Order: sequence, then C-alpha cells, then structure tokens
Amino acid sequence: MYPSSRLSNDLATLWFQAPMVIAMRTQQMWMAAMTGGTMNAAELNRMVSEKMMAAAESAVAANIAMTQQSIKAITAMATGTTTSSHRAADAVVRATVKPYSKRVRSNVRRLTRQKG
Repeated sequence: MYPSSRLSNDLATLWFQAPMVIAMRTQQMWMAAMTGGTMNAAELNRMVSEKMMAAAESAVAANIAMTQQSIKAITAMATGTTTSSHRAADAVVRATVKPYSKRVRSNVRRLTRQKG
C-alpha cells in the first residue's frame, strides 16, 4: 500500500522545494520593499497565473485519470480479472500532483539562477 516511486518523488518535490520557492519570492518582495525598489511585475503575475493554471491542469488530469481507472476496473470486472485499487488510487493522485510538482521544480531552477 505504499505510493509509487514517481508519486513519492513528486510529493517530495512539493514538500522540500515549495517552501524554497515561497522563501525566494518573499525575499524578493522584502528586498524591493526595503530598498524602495519595485517587485518584478512579471514575477507577481506569474505567481498568480501559475497557480490558476496548475489548479486547472490538475483538475483535468485527475478527471482523466479517474476515467481511465474506471474503464480499467469495468474491463477487469467484465473479463473476470482482478485490479488493484491502491494502484488506481495512486495513478489518480499522481496525475493530480504532477502539475504542481512540475511547476515547483521549474520555479526553483528559474529563481536560483536569477541575478539580483
């Protein structure tokens, strides 16, 4: 009943790297506020738009994965074979989490190589 390694990797990405992204963005905001500079408007817009896109992509991916797992379960019932419910649940959760972990990884790469 353990999650797959891919799901574990995506969850670990979120667990460790999401706070790093939050910290880097917060630091940028504080530095802009303390120095009288302006926060990069593109980064502010990206923070909001990325979350909206990830939520939409996650909802679609979850629905597709649930549909696929339902078809597999129905097919298994019709043919008299067995299916693994925990593998089905794992596939749905993995599809749901993947859009978020993908964006977190790209944000860490982008924010760590930024200058200034």
